[in-house]
Amino acid sequence: MEDILDLLTESEIIHNYELLNILQDEDFYYLKIKSHLTDGSILYIKIYLSDAEYNYSFHWQKEGGELIIRWDNAPHHKEIKTCPHHMHTLDNIKDSFSITLEDVLKKIEKQL
Repeated sequence: MEDILDLLTESEIIHNYELLNILQDEDFYYLKIKSHLTDGSILYIKIYLSDAEYNYSFHWQKEGGELIIRWDNAPHHKEIKTCPHHMHTLDNIKDSFSITLEDVLKKIEKQL
C-alpha cells in the first residue's frame, strides 16, 4: 500500500490526493483515492489487492466530470477479448490488459 501512496506523492502530474477509504488486514488491502492532477483533471483510484486477487478501477475524468478513460477489470464485458480487463473511453469499450497505477500514471503523463 505504501508503494501506491509513494507513487502519488512522487508523481509530477499529481497535484494532491485524498484517501477516501482504506481497509487493510494481514492478507489484503483496499484503497479508494481521489487525486487531482496538475491540469485540473481528476483520477479516481480503487485497488483491492490480496494474495489471490487484484481488482482495480482507474477512472480519469475532466474537471467537469466528463470521462476521459477508465481502466478496470470488472467481469461485465464478456464480449471483450481481454475480459475481464478492459477500458472505457467516451464512446467505446476496448480491449486492455492488467494495468497498475504506475502504468496509468505513465499513460496519462504522455497525454498531458
